[in-house]
Amino acid sequence: MFQPILPSTGLTGWYFLQRTAEAQKETLAESGLVSRQSDYFRENIGSVSTAADLVADRTLLNVALGAFGLEADINNKFFVQKILEEGTQNSSSLANQLSDKRYLAFANAMGFATGTTTIGARAQDVSEIVEGFQEISFETAVGDQDPNLRLALSVERELGTIASRSSTNDTKWFTIMGTPPLRKIFEGAFGLSSGFANLPIDKQLETFKDRAESRFGSSDVSDFLDPEIREDLTRLFLLREQISSTGILTGNSIALTLLQS
Repeated sequence: MFQPILPSTGLTGWYFLQRTAEAQKETLAESGLVSRQSDYFRENIGSVSTAADLVADRTLLNVALGAFGLEADINNKFFVQKILEEGTQNSSSLANQLSDKRYLAFANAMGFATGTTTIGARAQDVSEIVEGFQEISFETAVGDQDPNLRLALSVERELGTIASRSSTNDTKWFTIMGTPPLRKIFEGAFGLSSGFANLPIDKQLETFKDRAESRFGSSDVSDFLDPEIREDLTRLFLLREQISSTGILTGNSIALTLLQS
């Protein structure tokens, strides 16, 4: 079983991960279980033409779900099959109705927009799913040691993708709000309370935009294409979480003040 090397948690652990993540990911990709499952997916996904085919093969389903951080649904076969069979083209389909937009991305990436797939015929798509599975497998392993570092890793993987889309700014914010890891990052970085999610959705959107404007000088999600702004967001989240968990004013509190200035 692969275990990432993390000499520390919090912000110190984050800096270490930034230096070593690529080498550690290569080690994970070559490890026994992840390597076997990746190879199995490449070799056998071509036999899948329906949602029933996919959910009937546990290894294929594990890789497919794992590529989107949905591995916890591995035993919810009826639910997963329904998402895929209803596709994504109809606005009333389950994938479109769920607040967690990872399911929509999962159905689209697997080629089930219309309820059937030809994913096995598209080598590039297969490769991207395997890479996503390996990426999130690494994040999961990191999360076993520090859940906040797993969230921090998701910023690099997901936020830039959302920021680059051609959709409206509000749509991008709604996607962030509907992606649990990113939502938690922003809520933590902005110091929002646990009851914030109970507010009307329009009020939540307004608050996210106001806090982004105050902190980053802009509420335009496309600005997060800038790696320095993403890093600023990540550091702010980790510092707030570290201070919140200790309840002690330390040198990190000074750093947080500097970040907020």
